[in-house]
Amino acid sequence: INMPSTFKINNAYPNPFNPSTSFSIELNSDENVSIKVFNIKGHLVNVLSEGYMNAGEHTFVWNAGVAATGLYFINTQIGLSSINTQKVMLIK
Repeated sequence: INMPSTFKINNAYPNPFNPSTSFSIELNSDENVSIKVFNIKGHLVNVLSEGYMNAGEHTFVWNAGVAATGLYFINTQIGLSSINTQKVMLIK
């Protein structure tokens, strides 16, 4: 059985970036959403969103002006079990 997706996460753009990158998510229903940025060592760098969101499209911007050049991971969790991670590269 094919279950319809309850969300869509668009890739961060631009990537590589300096100093900010953005992406959007589209929710088909109201959900709890957590979006966090981690560095290559797994340390939490920034929390872009944490909480309940209504259905629809939401755009997020990560301004990494104070972060060091390097590889980062944007971890998006929707609901309790749906996790998506995308790699982004900050180049200064």
